[in-house]
Amino acid sequence: MKLKSGKALAPRLALIGLSCALSGMAAAAEIATDPGDYAALPPGIDLGIVYYQHTERNAFYSGGDRVPGPFKLKTDIGLLRYVHFTKVGDYVIDPQIIVPFGSVSLKEPASESSSGVGDPMLGGTLWLVNQPERKQWFGVSAFASVPVGNYEARKGGVNIGQNRWKGIFHAGYVTALGDSFMLDFILETAVYGKNDNYAGQTLKQDGSHSAQAHLRYLVSPQTHLALSYFHDIGGETKLNGVAQHDRMNNNRLLATFATFVAPDLQLQVQGGQSLNIENGWKESSRLNLRVVKVF
Repeated sequence: MKLKSGKALAPRLALIGLSCALSGMAAAAEIATDPGDYAALPPGIDLGIVYYQHTERNAFYSGGDRVPGPFKLKTDIGLLRYVHFTKVGDYVIDPQIIVPFGSVSLKEPASESSSGVGDPMLGGTLWLVNQPERKQWFGVSAFASVPVGNYEARKGGVNIGQNRWKGIFHAGYVTALGDSFMLDFILETAVYGKNDNYAGQTLKQDGSHSAQAHLRYLVSPQTHLALSYFHDIGGETKLNGVAQHDRMNNNRLLATFATFVAPDLQLQVQGGQSLNIENGWKESSRLNLRVVKVF
């Protein structure tokens, strides 16, 4: 049954609608990659990375239609990430940890907020193809999201932590397109454990899938511009066994500028927004900042 008014939808939004929109550190993809993430670095290098992500959403869609009524959701999320490149036999791997933190603020159609530390992610990438001389790489990744972050059951989806395990799997390919362009293509699949205390109910979620593509223009060895496309499908939720009809079929664009301001320090800024939303929140604006320190 399609709900026709924002007023009628408010209780569902407050408890259910955010479960997909606030999944992890990205709008829908559980781990939204950046241009160049799947180009392996030499063993022995360590990266310390700090992210800041500010997103505003002011529209909600159901079945491809915008739901009438006032909607406003703001998230300010930070991430601390440590990556270590090493070798196992003939293969480069990069074990890493990601710790999210920040705040979520729902203003309309209800008022609720939360802040704190989210669920950390542990994992890494194994490169099956590592040919820097040809500018070509292929890697597979696995991450586990551990449910130890801040979580209050009564707030449902308006939480930093999610009170459930998640498994996130990537396959990423990078190749040169001539001398000045690089193409990155990543596929993601995520599987979810159940949250047995989601506002007093049991939340289950079908697997979700994401295709992520980055086209980079190499301005110089230190600087690049990029345009990224994300398409997310699946991930329908169920509350106490009742399907919520919130399967994703959503996409968005992101533009990137990144440069090394010192040999061991990279700065990156990104801006973007949603394009088409089948179900869930539509991003009106997104600003991402990233600082990478090479050790």
